[in-house]
Amino acid sequence: MWSRCSPALRVHRHRYLTPAFAQTIRFSSGSTTIMGGIGTRTVDTTERLAKLRDLLKKPENNVKAFVVPSEDQHFSEYPAHSDERRAFISGFNGSAGCAIITLRDAFLFTDGRYFLQASQQLDSNWKLMKQGLPDVPTWQEFLSKHLKQGTRIGIDPTLISAVDAQNLKKSLEPRGSELVSLQQNPVDIVWGKDRPPCPHNRVFPLDVKYAGESFQDKLQRLREEIANKDAVASVVTLLDEVAWLFNLRGTDIDFNPVFFAYAIVTPTKAILFMDDAQAQPSIKTFLSSHVEIRPYEFFIPSLKELTATLGANKEKPILLGDKTSLAVVEAIGEENAVLIPSPVAAMKAIKNETEIEGFRKCHIRDGAALIRYFAWLEEQLDEGVELNESQGADKLEEFRSELDLFRGLSFPTISSTGPNAAVIHYSPDPHDCAIIKKDQIYLCDSGGQYLDGTTDVTRTLHFGTPTDEEKRAFTRVLQGHISIDTAVFPIGTSGFIIDSFARRALWQEGWDYRHGTGHGVGHFLNVHEGPHGIGTRIAYNSTSLKAGMTVSNEPGYYADGRYGIRVENVVIVREAKTPNNFGNGYLCFEHVTMCPIQTKLIDFSVLTAQEKEWLNLYHAETLEKVGPLLRNDLRALQWLERECSPV
Repeated sequence: MWSRCSPALRVHRHRYLTPAFAQTIRFSSGSTTIMGGIGTRTVDTTERLAKLRDLLKKPENNVKAFVVPSEDQHFSEYPAHSDERRAFISGFNGSAGCAIITLRDAFLFTDGRYFLQASQQLDSNWKLMKQGLPDVPTWQEFLSKHLKQGTRIGIDPTLISAVDAQNLKKSLEPRGSELVSLQQNPVDIVWGKDRPPCPHNRVFPLDVKYAGESFQDKLQRLREEIANKDAVASVVTLLDEVAWLFNLRGTDIDFNPVFFAYAIVTPTKAILFMDDAQAQPSIKTFLSSHVEIRPYEFFIPSLKELTATLGANKEKPILLGDKTSLAVVEAIGEENAVLIPSPVAAMKAIKNETEIEGFRKCHIRDGAALIRYFAWLEEQLDEGVELNESQGADKLEEFRSELDLFRGLSFPTISSTGPNAAVIHYSPDPHDCAIIKKDQIYLCDSGGQYLDGTTDVTRTLHFGTPTDEEKRAFTRVLQGHISIDTAVFPIGTSGFIIDSFARRALWQEGWDYRHGTGHGVGHFLNVHEGPHGIGTRIAYNSTSLKAGMTVSNEPGYYADGRYGIRVENVVIVREAKTPNNFGNGYLCFEHVTMCPIQTKLIDFSVLTAQEKEWLNLYHAETLEKVGPLLRNDLRALQWLERECSPV
């Protein structure tokens, strides 16, 4: 259960771009569905489900339902291909969702970002459960309220958080139902030899000139948190937290510069559990005597040893992040651990000044690639060249690959035209995707990984003549974007509180969007980072926005079957200088994304004078900062100057 894959499957994967970080597969092949890849292909799951149900009935399992979440054992939002169990069993490859398979039925739960994509990908064996809509339960509520009483529900304890497991057990008790930890995940058995190989790719140090803080200092800060909590140790299970804590990066998961590892930190020792093949001499030299390296598979036995050695108990517990798996808690003993919001996540979320400066610089370079791409695309369309969405995405990646410190994309490029732009997390299939048309909205959501930062930017353009409705919708989205960008709010305010700023203009039209307004962004790490964000999820109210946090600003509007609109910049939370200081102080945002916002799509009859001023100032700043990087590309420079003309 604890081996990620059998030794026979442990092979290096060939990638391209730079050795340090790499581009990855953007589509699926054979019977494997790649998470975050193709957005519209339907997979026949009849045989897979039949085999799975046969396994559920076996005496060693004897369960009436089985839960298949999206995450891996580290609760990665985007898992390695070998861990994409939910995508394999359901055919739906969006990044968020949970499958529940009973002996008769199959249910896929997902949020509003993926309603359209899931409806296109799921075959007739599945019922789509649109979470967030009235009378639609969460997958947890479904288990406790909609299955028959006395149901044995199978889970893989490495893939469900201890918090979810505890809450589910309590809710199932009144119905006489129970969670049953299976010794082997039946989806893996069904997948069999078709399951992709498990990666163990190169790991490399991130120079402190980019990280801004040594791993020794980070460990010391974590040890201070252990002492403050009167604990004996902290266990780190999330991959981006391990990578950040030790100033290491890897290439085990597409688009995310992380590697498979766990860590245990005590007041006197730091232990890193990683694959033997990845613990190269350069890594051992970098970590030196400060960190002990043990094989990845020794993690669980070491937890049991640690509990006994340190004398962990209720009064002197081991700190576990609230996304830690049930299997880890069971290994330590529930009475010896405390589940709290991860202290490493909280430290990582607040960027130091070196990281912040890196965000500024990489976004300026990234903006140059975007501008070169949009100028090129417009010229191609004007000349009647036929280009599909995938070809557009490839060209943008080519421009990015020429930039300093580039190490790959931060997620699959969403290059979408017309109706496809309404699929919020669409990704084009290079073998079967739409032609980019001048008379349709074109939405491009993309990003890059650089040694000095991570980018995520969306621009919506029209290369012909937009309709009045399209202009009205774009303008309302832009007004929401400006409202967030210019917000000033008291220290202690959460993203849950200010989310309505982004929606107010859309609400005036009776419009809205089914996704969050903003997510945290890692520093040369995962493009989606917590614990903070801007959105309607009540969880965002648990973490206030703090100076140094990075977050996206991306309101949108989507007319299913016709077009989609989104405007996205990355912003940094900064201290605001206000004329007065009632209370404890105020915060504001600094935008770092530098790419023009198309004025052709604006309905100026609803834009205020202040909003026009913001737009002109933003374009002047973009021209000043990015223009010098385009001296060798006259086409791009002229396009930038035109798009940044004052309105």
